[in-house]
Order: sequence, then C-alpha cells, then structure tokens
Amino acid sequence: MKNNDIDMEKVQTILTIDDSGNEVELQLLEIATVNEQDYALLADPDAQEDDEDAQVVLMRIHQEGDNYTFEEIQDDDEFDLVSKTLLGEI
Repeated sequence: MKNNDIDMEKVQTILTIDDSGNEVELQLLEIATVNEQDYALLADPDAQEDDEDAQVVLMRIHQEGDNYTFEEIQDDDEFDLVSKTLLGEI
C-alpha cells in the first residue's frame, strides 16, 4: 500500500453518501494499491455473512493531507483491473 497513513486497526468504518443523498456506514474490508493508486473494498457492516443481498463496494481513495475521501470508480476498465487484483486474479 502506498499510503501507510491509513491504520486498519483504527479505521474500521466510514460514512459516505449514497446516490439518494442518504448517509451510509460501510466497513473497511481491505485496501489495495493498483498502479500507485489506493482502493478500498467496503461492505455493509450489518449484513450477515450468508446475506445474498449484501453489497460490497469498491472505491478509489483520495488523500489530501490527513483527510481521505472515497470516490466512485467511473471507468469500467479501471474497475475491472482493481476487482481482478483484489480477487487475486492478476
């Protein structure tokens, strides 16, 4: 990981805004670096392990000083590359 500033022991959940403007809490599962860019794998912390409707979200991490923002990945090729990297297919 390029940014060792994110302490996985401390940062376990993040708050973000969904497409409808609602605040959503997500659990940080993993951080991966692909082509010198950090990405976060996030999930609903209240979802049960066997919940078929539970969604996992992949977002780009942008760091500015001590602040982090999580951005939606718009590019399909970028999303596919990061997904394959996280799944260990690359």
